[in-house]
Amino acid sequence: MEALIPVINKLQDVFNTVGADIIQLPQIVVVGTQSSGKSSVLESLVGRDILPRGTGIVTRRPLILQLVHIDAEDRRKTNEENASKKNGRLHKGIEGEEWGKFLHTKNKIYAEFEEIRKEIEAETERITGNNKGISDEPIHLKIFSPHVVNLTLVDLPGITKLPVGDQPNDIEIQIRELILKYISNPNSIILAVTAANTDMATSEALKVAREVDPDGRRTLAVVTKLDLMDAGTDAMDVLMGRVIPVKLGIIGVVNRSQLDINQKKLVADSIRDEYAFLQKKYPSLANRNGTKYLARTLNRLLMHHIRDCLPELKTRINVLAAQYQSLLNSYGEPVEDKSATLLQLITKFAAEYCNTIEGTAKYIETAELCGGARICYIFHETFGRTLESVDPLGGLTTIDVLTAIRNATGPRPALFVPEVSFELLVKRQIKRLEEPSLRCVELVHEEMQRIIQHCSNYSTQELLRFPKLHDAIVEVVTSLLRRRLPVTNDMVHNLVAIELSYINTKHPDFADAIGLMNNNLDEQRRSRMRDLPPSVPRDKSFKSPVGQSVSPSEPLALEGEAAKAAAGGLQSGSVSEQGDGGTGNWRGMFKKGEEGLPADRTTPQPLPAVSPHRGHAVNLLDVPVPVSRKLSAREQRDCEVIERLIKSYFLIVRKNIQDSVPKAVMHFLVNHVKDCLQSELVGQLYKTTLLNDLLTESEDMAQRRNEAADMLKALQKASQVIAEIRETHMW
Repeated sequence: MEALIPVINKLQDVFNTVGADIIQLPQIVVVGTQSSGKSSVLESLVGRDILPRGTGIVTRRPLILQLVHIDAEDRRKTNEENASKKNGRLHKGIEGEEWGKFLHTKNKIYAEFEEIRKEIEAETERITGNNKGISDEPIHLKIFSPHVVNLTLVDLPGITKLPVGDQPNDIEIQIRELILKYISNPNSIILAVTAANTDMATSEALKVAREVDPDGRRTLAVVTKLDLMDAGTDAMDVLMGRVIPVKLGIIGVVNRSQLDINQKKLVADSIRDEYAFLQKKYPSLANRNGTKYLARTLNRLLMHHIRDCLPELKTRINVLAAQYQSLLNSYGEPVEDKSATLLQLITKFAAEYCNTIEGTAKYIETAELCGGARICYIFHETFGRTLESVDPLGGLTTIDVLTAIRNATGPRPALFVPEVSFELLVKRQIKRLEEPSLRCVELVHEEMQRIIQHCSNYSTQELLRFPKLHDAIVEVVTSLLRRRLPVTNDMVHNLVAIELSYINTKHPDFADAIGLMNNNLDEQRRSRMRDLPPSVPRDKSFKSPVGQSVSPSEPLALEGEAAKAAAGGLQSGSVSEQGDGGTGNWRGMFKKGEEGLPADRTTPQPLPAVSPHRGHAVNLLDVPVPVSRKLSAREQRDCEVIERLIKSYFLIVRKNIQDSVPKAVMHFLVNHVKDCLQSELVGQLYKTTLLNDLLTESEDMAQRRNEAADMLKALQKASQVIAEIRETHMW
């Protein structure tokens, strides 16, 4: 058990060599208010004056103090080692039985403890200056002595409330954060120091200890200055734990006064006087208090604590060793064959890029869609939904349809709905599909660019070693994508242009839609016939305007291309209606029974003739054209026919575009880049003249590789130290 503390000291030395604080080793952290006697307690444990003294805040940097117990054989061995290193010449004072060593001074031996104190002061001012500020950078000091027990202690700045002198205004917060940093270590024991001449209930040390150790399982209280209590009072209740109970116990000590320090009173003499004081004032508690009992208690607590922490430390060290091994592997070995290395990196990047698109990459993103999955989402979700949201008749009003019909007829009244108007309007609607199609190409292009960064960050860590090669690869792939973008855009533009170039009214889906629409129109016509007044003759047949016999249940026959395209759906129903209600067409038959029709369908009265000889001449071009008006039955029917045909044909084209655009993007952009990426990279970068430049490592890469290698060695050495303990069955 006693050898466990030197093991921790060895581990501390191992990690000190690499300047790392990644392992939280068991240690005793001394916490207390300013001038509560912390430094005196530490000096009592050491048995020497080693800490700076003065008024105000003196400890301004954490002091990690390792006490190493040695015997005569250890001293003799140390002398022989130093003699061999110095060719027979010993370090100054090494013949003495006690000495110290600082981490920052390497192997320098300090046999005079006055020099140790001065070095602590000098090292403190080197970092913090002389303005009473503090720093969290620790000072490592190791004391070798036959009069100490094996301990690892951390002395921290005393808790204060108000800044003094040149101290910063937030000095209280800085000290508190520094203390919490050390006592938050679950492997540490908290030594809470409180002066006996203050109220225990107001102890700042115990208060801050309870914040991180509410159960008190790793807190030991020390009551100092027992000899300075008011006359007539004692600390019996405090030492017995009746005021504030502490699980690990409460130990009282007597410190040297400032007068004793000024008179150079030895620590050994002070310990004898302390023992005499305790025997006189607290005879029943004398054997459970005092500096010697405190040292033994701390040694025992630390050994048991180390025994409990070692299994977890071993696991932690093994995990970190595996992590640093992986990190070192990612940094790679120094390049020997540059040609092979360059070709290997190019091939690996190209493979990872293609695998990311195919979904077979080693590193799969879990936070968001990436690569081929995102391209699929663009095709079927983003692009598909955008096309579905395009209204077939969006931006097209009934007046627009009617105007197109009239413009297509020219100066002659039309017997049928012109087919030209349908083509004109449906092309206008199809043109609206081009913009979302080009946007789809742009989104896929952006995702192909993002894949480059994904491969650089996750898939090919080796590229981070060579920033120039990384930049060159990014430039080559970006250039390839940039060249393919216009080609893909042209193809998508051509897909829309192809649909605009020929309106195929013989398309099977379109013919089916027309047939269904004609059936609906026939049904509407029959319904209107059934609703006619009884006075209207209901012959099974009647004469059409051209003298043909037409059944009311059949669509009027059309001639020319209009009949072929619409199969009777494009017809206006008859020749143009006469304003005077003439009987020259089949609607005239209905006009004759106007007395039986509703009042709102009366025959329009002819306008009075205007003679040019009366008054001023009339300029017909000045007559305002109404923007909106109530459409006639024929106009409504014509517009409805055109709108239905436009919607039917637009849906057919939209379906074609929704299918063909993703195929074009995959062929002209995605698959082309996949097929040509490696050959493009090799052709652009695999050149003898570029080898040295492309494979130049970043400035800090070699340094990081060395640091990772040193840390890995330290972790492996620490693992061996713990393994040796396990072999000797020490826990």
